[in-house]
Formats: sequence, structure tokens, C-alpha cells
Amino acid sequence: MAAVREARPYAAGPTLVFRLRISAGAGVRVHALALRCQLRIEPARRSYADGEAAALADLFGERSRWGSTLLPVQFAQVALMVPSFTGETETDLVVPCTYDMDIAATRYFSALTEGEAPLLMLFSGTAFTGDGGFRVEPVPWDREASYRMPATVWREMVEQHFPGCGWLRLPRDLMAELLAFRSRHALASWEATVRALLDGADGAADGSGGPAAAAPPPPLRLGAVLPRVTERTAP
Repeated sequence: MAAVREARPYAAGPTLVFRLRISAGAGVRVHALALRCQLRIEPARRSYADGEAAALADLFGERSRWGSTLLPVQFAQVALMVPSFTGETETDLVVPCTYDMDIAATRYFSALTEGEAPLLMLFSGTAFTGDGGFRVEPVPWDREASYRMPATVWREMVEQHFPGCGWLRLPRDLMAELLAFRSRHALASWEATVRALLDGADGAADGSGGPAAAAPPPPLRLGAVLPRVTERTAP
């Protein structure tokens, strides 16, 4: 069983904490359990409003193509050491997250406005068991857990660390060009810099020149960025 316990509010970065219930059979003593958990998003397991579908177009393409493009997306891979227990125990699985919009999982979560995100947790690892002494056993590869995480959990977590803001990662040479543009036009903030570029591009498109008289950037080629099908990694 898995469930979100919290979006940890005082972590250094965005962090989700899932609560796991682990069973080893009645009376079985486990000295320690070394787990590896892969978390996947299973986007085909829910429906999407039109606004969500538009926001997901760069991941999966147009809705008409989703029969072949709505593939699983890798979310995270986490190691967990579970201390000694007998029979059954509960423990926390801590998952560091990112707001980097170049990451497919981040774009997926950010596109959801309501409902739940269907997650699949795939487990592998090693169990150290036994009453007198111990023996080493692999965790069976068919151990997995499904969980539908409310979309509000992700939004609230991101808002805790980036209130009212987004985050964009750019190459160093492009950052240097943006800084030079900001200096030339004596712009007070990065927000004003991006706004001047957008207004300049809009003005060039309609022939007015725009308030910043900025040259429009070269045209971008937009296309669906399809997530790679994820596989369980070897132990």
C-alpha cells in the first residue's frame, strides 16, 4: 500500500513523502530491507480536460495521437533502507522533486488542473531475514503498488518553494545574451527583460515595431516531445 503522507514543507527543495506498508508474512522476521523504488506516471489511466490536453501537447502530441503516444513517464528512482521488523511495518519513502520544466514528469504534473495523477511504484532489492542468524533473499520483481496522487498535492508543494513563480533553465551563452540585452535597455528585472522581448516580438509580427523595438528571435520549430518508455533497471 502507498499513500502521500505530506509534501514536506521545510525541506531544502520540493519533496514528497509517501507512506508505505510492507508485509513479510505472519511472524517472519526481517533484519533489514534494502529497497529500490522506481516511480512512473501512467498517463493513460485518467482522462483530461481540453486545457490539460493543450498543456500536454508538447509531451504527447495532439489528442488524436494519444492512442500511440500516451506512454509511461519516469518520475523518480529512490533507494530506501527499512530497519528491522517482524510481519508488517510502515515506513516513509522520501522523493525529492524538481520544478525544472525540461523534465517530462514536471511538465505533466504542472499541466494537471484537477483530479489525480496515476502513479505506479515498482520495487526491487534485497531482504535479510531469519530467526536464528539471517539469510539473503531478493525482493520479487513483481512487487509494485499503484497510487493516485491528488494534483493539488503537487501544486501546493511547488507553491511552498516557488510562490507565484516558475523556473527556467537556459544555456550559459543564452543567459549571457539576455544579460547583455537587459543591460543595454536598463531593465530593472528579469521579468521586465522577458516582457520587453515578448512585446518586441509581438510588435514585429504586427508591423508596429513594439515598445522595445527588439529584433524578433528566430522562429521555433515546435513538435511533440515523446517520453521514452521506461523499463525496470537491473538490480
